[in-house]
Amino acid sequence: MNNYPTITIDLVLDRFNAKEVLQAMLHAVLFHRLFGLVKPKTFEVLDVTMPGVSDPEMESLVNAKVDAFWKGIERGLSKRGQIVVTFSERRAKKGWFQMHMGEEDVPWEQWVINAEVRPPRDRERHTFDTALAATLTKSIETMLTHTSSERGRMAVPLITNATGISPFPIKISVHVGDQEL
Repeated sequence: MNNYPTITIDLVLDRFNAKEVLQAMLHAVLFHRLFGLVKPKTFEVLDVTMPGVSDPEMESLVNAKVDAFWKGIERGLSKRGQIVVTFSERRAKKGWFQMHMGEEDVPWEQWVINAEVRPPRDRERHTFDTALAATLTKSIETMLTHTSSERGRMAVPLITNATGISPFPIKISVHVGDQEL
């Protein structure tokens, strides 16, 4: 059992907007959890304004992970997958007799974005887009509620290194079907 909070967001997407939605979702998570000097950016997805991060390194990371997810879907591995964002802190790793054995990343929070790609029928397009817009709005509310809650604030470890955009290691993993991409 994890001792850290795990926030799950479920999305039903179509081929037309899957990449755009996933990029916006990842950017929104990063925007709420990066503690360095963040230059804000916004994404307009289905008339929902979502926050983002204007940083070449983060944009490259997000694009690479969304592309990996999309390639897994395109190869037909599955129509469902997830993108997991894990925030960790670096701690001294101790071995037997409390000897210092290097460093290890210890997670303090995880965001799981479950995504299913499903094509809507033509006559359902408006309903599908409206439902997705409502889900995006609810996701932003979930992010705000969690990050401003006592549990969300207590999950963040002490910031001892204030250089760069994030004082903590970030890992983004992509799973489609049974494979990690």
